[in-house]
Amino acid sequence: MLRYIKPVIFLACLAPLARLVWRGLHADLGANPIEAITHGTGDWTLTFLLITLSITPLRKLTRQYWIIGLRRMLGLFAFFYGCLHLMTYVWLDKFFDVHEMLADIAKRRFITAGMTAFALMIPLALTSTRWSIRKLGGKKWQALHRLIYFSAVAGVIHYIWLVKADLKRPLEYGSVLALLLLFRALLWARTKFASIEKRELSQV
Repeated sequence: MLRYIKPVIFLACLAPLARLVWRGLHADLGANPIEAITHGTGDWTLTFLLITLSITPLRKLTRQYWIIGLRRMLGLFAFFYGCLHLMTYVWLDKFFDVHEMLADIAKRRFITAGMTAFALMIPLALTSTRWSIRKLGGKKWQALHRLIYFSAVAGVIHYIWLVKADLKRPLEYGSVLALLLLFRALLWARTKFASIEKRELSQV
């Protein structure tokens, strides 16, 4: 099943980029094209981060175990749109002016949060292969990939600090992330409780 669905989802994940390119070619990006591209790629970076984080809860709630096979691809698309988002800032906005970018990072906290979110995604993308899982070992690999939660939190903070006034959209992302974090916390508590109960029973 996954073999047939994966190519369709792959193409669907490219649709936001195709739409941006189409709008750019038809001069439909508004009065500030750079801002439109920046916001578009940023939105999709966060969207794919949250979709990736949703895979495990969906798998557990629906017992459709095959969907776990989509997680790596979706996570890499989050990184891909994150790269586009960063490159829009570095190339189109700052024209590779390192001094100006460093000043921005130091003075504008939303950029600091955004850079943090992206930096946390780099080790996740680099270790997304099966070889990395074997090399690190399952437990270490899982511990490392929990960085995705911190990246998503930094991404939401980046968005909130960016918009300042109209918080509706970033708070929607924040609400979804909060639910996912709550699910993770409940899952951890349940596992911990089961482990303690098992240990106590073994001592009886």
